Amino acid sequence: MALETIFAELYKQFKRLQDNLVALRLTVAEDKPRYGDAVLVDRLEDSVTDTMGSLDRCLVESRLAQKAVALPDLERARRALVRCQEQFHAAERRFGDELVSYERLRDLASFGGARGKEWASWTGSVKHGLEQCRDPLDGASKALAACWQELAEHSGTTSIVIHSTNLGQKIVVKDPQTADVFSKSAT
Repeated sequence: MALETIFAELYKQFKRLQDNLVALRLTVAEDKPRYGDAVLVDRLEDSVTDTMGSLDRCLVESRLAQKAVALPDLERARRALVRCQEQFHAAERRFGDELVSYERLRDLASFGGARGKEWASWTGSVKHGLEQCRDPLDGASKALAACWQELAEHSGTTSIVIHSTNLGQKIVVKDPQTADVFSKSAT
């Protein structure tokens, strides 16, 4: 498959995951019952927000990589993909450790059961939102691997990138007598 297509798919998968995280954050922060806030709710909201922050950086880096392969500048694409990979791993770790770990899901279930019907309904919605993020997370992981594979296959080919800059010289003369000499010799 073409490099541009693979990198466009990566961005698409990150965007899909972002949409699901936005929906999850809305459920956690905005759809919670009005009374009876708890530390668990704040931790969930913070974890979702932090995961979204890492994913936002993934979107930026994947867009930079996408633009780089269109040039084609494989070195620039590789550097952007490295930064993208680092942010994705941070998001993936946070999702696994802070959002869907056994302990967090157990705490969520007991919290909902202990707080009454309204909170039990909310915890069910949060669990559903978390589950909706699993498939896009897997899709993003696979798309990232496909980008690396495609980049590795293209790295054996020759890619020459020329960056030109305009260089100039500016001569500033502070002595008026010297300036007169320069103006006469220049003509």
